Amino acid sequence: MSFSQRFEEIRTGFRPSFWVANSTELFERLAYYGAYAVLAVYLNEQMHFSKELTGSLTGFFGFVVWFLPILGGTLADRFGFRRALMAAYLVMTVGYFLLGSISAPWMQSVRTSLGDKWLVLGVLLIPALGPAIVKPCVAGTTARASNENVRSIGFSIYYTLVNVGGTLGPIVAWLVRKQMGWGIENVFRVSALSVFCMFLVTLIFFREPVQAGEQKVASIAEAIKNLFIVLRNFKFVLFLLIWSCFYVVFWQEFVSFPVYIRSYVNPNANFDLLLSVDAFTVICFQVLVAYLTRKLAAFPTMTLGLVVSSLSWLIAAVYPTTLGFIATLVVLATGEMIQTTRYYEYVSNLAPSGQQGLYMGFAFLPIAIGNIIAGFMGGYLLHYFGDVRHTPARMWWVVTAVGFAGAALMVLYDKIFKPGKRPGAANAGEPAAA
Repeated sequence: MSFSQRFEEIRTGFRPSFWVANSTELFERLAYYGAYAVLAVYLNEQMHFSKELTGSLTGFFGFVVWFLPILGGTLADRFGFRRALMAAYLVMTVGYFLLGSISAPWMQSVRTSLGDKWLVLGVLLIPALGPAIVKPCVAGTTARASNENVRSIGFSIYYTLVNVGGTLGPIVAWLVRKQMGWGIENVFRVSALSVFCMFLVTLIFFREPVQAGEQKVASIAEAIKNLFIVLRNFKFVLFLLIWSCFYVVFWQEFVSFPVYIRSYVNPNANFDLLLSVDAFTVICFQVLVAYLTRKLAAFPTMTLGLVVSSLSWLIAAVYPTTLGFIATLVVLATGEMIQTTRYYEYVSNLAPSGQQGLYMGFAFLPIAIGNIIAGFMGGYLLHYFGDVRHTPARMWWVVTAVGFAGAALMVLYDKIFKPGKRPGAANAGEPAAA
């Protein structure tokens, strides 16, 4: 096929709803990662929460964001992608605005009655609910609004736009907080404005994508029943728990790194700007890394990614400088790129025949579990090694050890269970979107 033919195939292979949904996803990720980039520092420096409480709340926020897509897809299917997207963007608008308004005078009475801890916990739940519906809506639209011959390209576009949003979010946070001097609170308000604009875009331009021959949508009760069906599969649940180690290591980037660098390296560090390094690295090198690892089996590739990401934090331990942290984030992103597409292949091979779709819905679970563990662990390590032992860099040795332990458990798991490749199974899953 010539280049012009392939270009025409791509040009005509996507319906307008594909471009609308993926454009809104870019700005939703910009809002999410902009807010997430400053959340830990906001709680620690503005709300004066302890490092342990800061880590716990930050991890809890990430846990809700990544756990609820398991059920969010069912809601999206039942109510339609258009209505679900609009509702999600409105919920996030309210949530981000309230998060940036906690210290406002009109919130003082609520702060007094609830206390800062419980107020922040409640407010964090609101914007965390939105991505649970947005992600399955956009992924579902990508599948429905793409012709079969360009669907894999559609998911590549989706994954790329997610990382563009992940790059721009921390940069926008830095611009708002530092360059414009508007303060951290207004980072959340800019996130609110971003998702509200996406509500308007969805309202005006998005049309429900429909495919012929779609199956009956499961009820909420059926979705909960399916949850217990999956949880009865000991081998699969054990794998998800072991693989959570990767995300315990990975999410330290947002849970511990911002507070660490501001507390122990440079109190004026542009932590939010630095957090754009990860996603930018993925944009630049994902295709190259995928090419270099294309002939490796899924399991060793995943384990290699876990080891590489774990080793990244040793750079921060040995060279606790701004430049050292930039190198840390580049290596961390390299480990992410090595494993991310192969993880879904491995999950699909663990699923019983005929239940691949159900099991793939649980692929987000290790991301959620890793997030909440990373929050508790990161907060504790910051306090213990920083405030108590006064040797903060040693915390990164512990983070690396967790990753190595996870890699060892992966090898042991594979030797014991040896999940086989089913006949006709795909060589690789669709790329993950963070």
